[in-house]
Amino acid sequence: MINLDDICSKVMNLCFEVGEFIISEKSKINLQNTEIKGIHNFVTYVDKASEKRLVGELSLILPESGFIAEEGTSNKIGKEFNWIIDPLDGTTNFIHGLSPFCISIALRQNDKIVLGVIYDPNLKEIFYAWEGGSAFLNGKVINVSKSNKLDNSLLATGFPYSDYSMLQNYLKVFEWCLLNTHGVRRLGSAAIDLAYVACGRMDGFFEYGLSPWDVAAGAFIVEKAGGKVTDFSGDIDYVFGKEIIASNLFIHSEFIENFKMIFYKD
Repeated sequence: MINLDDICSKVMNLCFEVGEFIISEKSKINLQNTEIKGIHNFVTYVDKASEKRLVGELSLILPESGFIAEEGTSNKIGKEFNWIIDPLDGTTNFIHGLSPFCISIALRQNDKIVLGVIYDPNLKEIFYAWEGGSAFLNGKVINVSKSNKLDNSLLATGFPYSDYSMLQNYLKVFEWCLLNTHGVRRLGSAAIDLAYVACGRMDGFFEYGLSPWDVAAGAFIVEKAGGKVTDFSGDIDYVFGKEIIASNLFIHSEFIENFKMIFYKD
């Protein structure tokens, strides 16, 4: 049986090291040395080098593990354990010299996430949790907010950069949120959005078109912080289902009901 507490500590130290590299390269990045993977989907040499380092070190921490990684550094699939990695979530922010951006790492055992780590190297904030424990930020236990109504809530979201098939209905939800909440923020990093829900800075987060490496660690940390995470229908297919709503327990039902009424109206 593996020691998730010990593994989490090692992953955190690895994030600190890779985070230093990311920050050291920040001033060297521009659009001229950036690759385009798809429509408005960018990758830099920093993304690739960071992922290569993460994959190499995580392979030493858990030799039998495989990987689901954004930049495809490894195609190894583990029989029981697989790391889900985003070496630099918020690449567009990074390219333009903006914050936030972060490292996001989750460990999946069979079909269940059992560990999550998110590190923001700008603020030097590390959010983490493992199965059987609480959720933490820099060593202190964190919990989701206690806001009990959407009218008193601040939400976060993001917009798809390639899949616009549901955009019109999504914008209707966005408009409803502007009229019925404290507001909606778009930070540019889904992992950070989820981390902020986990520590109560945001009351909820919703987005579609995301990949497993965007949400796996953050969703797990939200749950360990006492929150709830579902897809748009209220089901649990949010890691691979490309839809996610995360919030505290008080507002989740209210938000899901209004979301479905508006989003699926047509």
